[in-house]
Amino acid sequence: MRRGVGCGVRARRRETGGGPCGLPGYSRPRVLGVGGSVISRPTIAQLRAFLALAEHLHFRDAAAALRMSQPALSGAVAALEETLGAKLVERTTRRVLLTPAGERAASRAERILAELDRLVEEVHAARGPLVGPLRVGVIPTVAPYLLPVVLPRLAAGFPELRLSVHEDQTGHIVAELLAGRLDVVLLALPLDVKGVTELTLYEEDFVLVTPDGSDLPGGPLPRTALTDLDVILLNEGHCLRDQALDVCREVGARAAAATYATSLATLVQLVSGGFGVTLVPETALAVETRAAPGLVPHRFADPAPFRRIGLGYRATSPRAGEFEVLAEAIRTAVTTEIAAVRAG
Repeated sequence: MRRGVGCGVRARRRETGGGPCGLPGYSRPRVLGVGGSVISRPTIAQLRAFLALAEHLHFRDAAAALRMSQPALSGAVAALEETLGAKLVERTTRRVLLTPAGERAASRAERILAELDRLVEEVHAARGPLVGPLRVGVIPTVAPYLLPVVLPRLAAGFPELRLSVHEDQTGHIVAELLAGRLDVVLLALPLDVKGVTELTLYEEDFVLVTPDGSDLPGGPLPRTALTDLDVILLNEGHCLRDQALDVCREVGARAAAATYATSLATLVQLVSGGFGVTLVPETALAVETRAAPGLVPHRFADPAPFRRIGLGYRATSPRAGEFEVLAEAIRTAVTTEIAAVRAG
């Protein structure tokens, strides 16, 4: 990976069969040093494996994060230790500890891989907007409703774009973004995280969903209508839970203390079963109410409670121009979708 010293002559040999990683076709980069001695160099795969282990301090969790088998990860770390001639981790029965050499290696590996990722980003940016791989993180209360609307338009408008999507809660996808494992995230704003640039995509109203036969009047409701209702919410960690709580607190409404759900789909089914009422973003309204019988949506009078959805990316990313193009494509798709929901 790095230029040799001394005579500056570079050589590369390939070891086939079972190598230090225990994988067929494993190759160890080598360069010729002073006097013709062979100096081994770590591979990118070894550095990524070790850095994941340094982050999770557990072989199983690190392997899962990289979507590789635990033996393969263990072999890659062992090969890195052999290459560097130092023990980087202390293996115990329950967890992994970094040695002093491992602490230094993890810090340097993080910088090396960050620079490598930046190199890839700069090359992709030079090829034109939305070309090549793009790793996108999306929160669960946006992904099922936004992606079916947006993905076909992106495929048609940017045929050379290769999207990979990771769905998770806000805290997790932001951590992945800052670590360089995601390029851009779609989530609720404001985020207010240092080092992350935000672009607003759209705003959508919250709609109150109740069981059929409730005593609520027809027509737009004031927010104070929530005061006498049991509002059921998502579990901790979902930003939609926090937004719904904010709406309830504004009018002194109570949240149902004993009932929570992990998804909007479950929330709506609970309402259908008579467990209370809930707040649903309008882009999710048609999908979720269609799947549950006996529900009535109630819109709020202006100013209706709403949430703002946006796009976030690292402030240092050279692909800022691409993300502006992506944001505009999403705005165009969603504007049509929300208009159809409100008309219906």
